[in-house]
Amino acid sequence: MVDLFVDRVLVKNNKDQDELDTEHELVMRLQNRILMLFFASAESETCQQFAPTLHNFFKQLTDEFYVERAAQLVLLYISLDQSEEQLENVLKELPKKSLFLAYEDPYRRELETMFNVKEVPTVVVLRPDCSILIPNAVEEIIQMGPDCYCNWLEAAELIDRNFLMKEDFENNSMRSFSDPVRRLKYKVEDEKKKKKKKKQRRGWGGGGDEGEEVEAGGGRDDKDG
Repeated sequence: MVDLFVDRVLVKNNKDQDELDTEHELVMRLQNRILMLFFASAESETCQQFAPTLHNFFKQLTDEFYVERAAQLVLLYISLDQSEEQLENVLKELPKKSLFLAYEDPYRRELETMFNVKEVPTVVVLRPDCSILIPNAVEEIIQMGPDCYCNWLEAAELIDRNFLMKEDFENNSMRSFSDPVRRLKYKVEDEKKKKKKKKQRRGWGGGGDEGEEVEAGGGRDDKDG
C-alpha cells in the first residue's frame, strides 16, 4: 500500500491538518490496512448526500464507542473539486481520522485515471498489496452499512483479522477473535451446522423424538463447539 504513495504527502483531516510526509509515517498508517479511496466533488449533489453515510460507516468501524477494536481501515479523500474551497467543504463532512491529498497535488488526477473513475461518488477499495478489492463500493456501503467490512476483511486476508462489534463482544462467548467474522458472513451455514450437531448429540444420548430435535435446533447455543 505504501508504494502507491511513495514521495507523496498525505494530510490528516484534523484541525491542524498534520502531514504524513515521511516513509515511516506512511508505513505506520497504511501498512496491512484496507484502503478506501473516496473520489468525490462538492459540485455533485449525490456526493453531498453520500458523504454523511460514508462518515457514519467509517466511524462505526473505527470509533471505540461502537467497536472494541478498530477496523484495519483507512479512508483517503481524493478530491475532484474545482477549487480548494470546495475541497474544504467536503472535508467538513468526513471523519477527523480520514486523510486527503492536498488540492495542489496533481496526483489526485493521476489516481482518477489509474483507477478508471468514471463517476462520483466512487469508493475504490484496495487490499494491502494495492490490488483492487471493489472498483466502487458506494452501493454496497449504502445497502449493507458496516456489515460489508466483514466481507472485505475476509477477501483481503489481513494478517490481523480481529474485528467484532462491541455488542457481540459483550453478549457472546467466542471461540476466537476471528470467529465473529466467519459467523457474520456465513450466518446461515453456521446455524445449519449447529442444528446438525444438536441432532447428533440427541441421537447419541437417545433423548427426544425427531420433531423435538428440530425445534431445539432452532435456538442459539452459545456453548456449541
